[in-house]
Amino acid sequence: MSAAAEIQARQVARPRADALRNRERIVCAARGMFAELGPDVPLDDIARTAGVGNATLYRHFPDRAALIHAVVVSVLDRVHEQVRRAATEESDPFAAVRRFVHAAADERIGALCPMITGDFDRNHPDLLAGRDRLEDAVRELIERAQSAGRMRRDVAVGDLLVALGQLARPLPGTGCTELDRFVHRHLQLFLDGLEAPARSELTGRAITLEDLRGPGAY
Repeated sequence: MSAAAEIQARQVARPRADALRNRERIVCAARGMFAELGPDVPLDDIARTAGVGNATLYRHFPDRAALIHAVVVSVLDRVHEQVRRAATEESDPFAAVRRFVHAAADERIGALCPMITGDFDRNHPDLLAGRDRLEDAVRELIERAQSAGRMRRDVAVGDLLVALGQLARPLPGTGCTELDRFVHRHLQLFLDGLEAPARSELTGRAITLEDLRGPGAY
């Protein structure tokens, strides 16, 4: 293969830097607009907010489902990074749990729920990998806090993820600005109930990841 042909082959195999930047701008704009306005926001509005043309958006994401998929994977990756940072930067293991919960809310993880509906492909390999990576990291965070006697032992990772998803989910007809007025207050009330020693006995049993794998669950 000639040098020119080799360079051309590398260019075809590896997206250009500007193309990668455009893709990230689209995902970033969609992440914010989906969280604020819902998953049915016009794609033309997303392209305009991202500062790209419609053709650029559709070149990266041929339909709404492809863009939603990319946003979900992006949120999972960003929240996983928040878990990692909390675990490494906080000396108090329960402070790490607290920091992660508030950071995940700021990443709009609750807005994932309305997007994952209908024919959304929950079994796509990169989605499953991102979900498993996040869940493993959260489990380690919880177990560390429980082993240190800083978090009650009658809860599990499923309890935390369900509560976080519900409390951080925007209410119908409200956007992120309205959500920000109360979400961290309510999350703090929830976190106070997780801290050891426990102040009451919980009914039922802890929610596990296997419970979240049930029919219709994400």
